[in-house]
Amino acid sequence: MKEFYMQLALNEAWKYQFLTYPNPAVGCVILDKNEKILAIKAHEKAGLAHAELNAIAHAFKRLKPEISMPKEANALHDFICKNHQNIFKEAIAFVTLEPCSHQGKTPPCAKLFSELGFKKIFISVKDENDIAKGGGDFLRKQGIKVEFGILEKEGKDLLKPFLKWQKGQFKLFKLALSMNGSALGKIVSNELSRTYAHKIRSIIDLLVVGGQTIRKDKPTLDARLCQGKAPDLCILSHEKLENFDHNIPLFQIPNRQIYTQIPEKARFLMYEGGENFLKSFKNEMDLFLIFQSSILNDQKNVTIPLNLKPLYKNFLGNDTYGIYESE
Repeated sequence: MKEFYMQLALNEAWKYQFLTYPNPAVGCVILDKNEKILAIKAHEKAGLAHAELNAIAHAFKRLKPEISMPKEANALHDFICKNHQNIFKEAIAFVTLEPCSHQGKTPPCAKLFSELGFKKIFISVKDENDIAKGGGDFLRKQGIKVEFGILEKEGKDLLKPFLKWQKGQFKLFKLALSMNGSALGKIVSNELSRTYAHKIRSIIDLLVVGGQTIRKDKPTLDARLCQGKAPDLCILSHEKLENFDHNIPLFQIPNRQIYTQIPEKARFLMYEGGENFLKSFKNEMDLFLIFQSSILNDQKNVTIPLNLKPLYKNFLGNDTYGIYESE
């Protein structure tokens, strides 16, 4: 059963993959002392509550629906510590990454488990970060049973983007296909899929596109579907930047930086384009985000030899999407 609960935590974390940048995607499941599920939550965005605090707050609300809680992470942490009334005594948690033991933008999660009287914490992956590590040791010193390595390989897969952008550049290729595998057409995926892509655009360091896409589609390349910040751009093209039609909407975004070479400081890059762009850069990519609609069209299919292994797959309305790595 340990693997079952950890898989629930992993699946929840994958829903917010990339959106937690520069933090890792993390999931947490809380069980009461009778092993009934109280919460399945994840870290959703940097600056917001970590997965553990998010799950505990959700479980708290479920057990005490009459209580209203603050939303800001530090205030929420303090409120739960002062008002828990031992409702989590002997509870169990499953966390995809070792709970942090330091105060960052949000409070230490290891301390929260200790304060609330949890009896067991199951962890997928040990945190090797010098600042955040040590949560497991802290919990053991408080008399809490800690077990590492539950679905460890799957936990490490979840952390792949985080480990890449921590040490250098992480490159993600986003592609939208019709059900028959065509990338052609002005709008291929549904609004839920496009909104998820816009959420990623709103937090990346750089969106990388080709000149052909700009000339043909005349796009805006912003994050309007999530009311987010439009990303800075890098346009990779044989044509000089000044020779593009600057009436194309992407050039009208205020305060947008547009590069013709990828700056070294950019850590999270998303590449967007069609078949030719994919063909040019497929060997440089760390992961691929591929949306597939449930609509068949009469356009030419993508025909690139590329062997992909899915790390995660899910639905967004009638679309499916997957996060893949190259084999």
